[in-house]
Amino acid sequence: MEAPPEQTSKEVDIYRDTWVRFLGYANEVGEAFRALVPPSVVWASYAVATVYVSADAVDKGKKAAAAHGDNPGKTTRVGVAMVDTFIWQALASVAIPGFTINRVCAASLYLLGRATRWPLPVRKWTTTAIGLSTIPFIIKPIDRSVDFMLDSSLRKVYGGGEKHE
Repeated sequence: MEAPPEQTSKEVDIYRDTWVRFLGYANEVGEAFRALVPPSVVWASYAVATVYVSADAVDKGKKAAAAHGDNPGKTTRVGVAMVDTFIWQALASVAIPGFTINRVCAASLYLLGRATRWPLPVRKWTTTAIGLSTIPFIIKPIDRSVDFMLDSSLRKVYGGGEKHE
């Protein structure tokens, strides 16, 4: 008789394993809609993403504090956890994808203007659709690239970090 498979009880990270993760994509959605909405809406989407990034960094700091109890070096470990998370999230969730979607949308609007005779509203909506449809394809490559970049540079200095997915 076979033993039942062991069940692993992995703690749910609300910033990575739930719908809250999608708040990190707010600025990409804002960038995709840039041609259709006022700039204040795009900036608001960056504010949402930045609050998400900051909240995740604080959460990882709290978890590091709990994991290290009263051990020596606790403050350093908490700081490293927070800084690593903030840098990773700022790059992988805000800066690089926001820039990428911005450029994809700008290029598509320009190319649609040169290659078609579509009216401007149609070109703008098409650009938004292209930007939104690009988001799922850039997530994993950007995440992996940021992991590689931090592993090859800053994490060698401050010795922190975990792989982010």
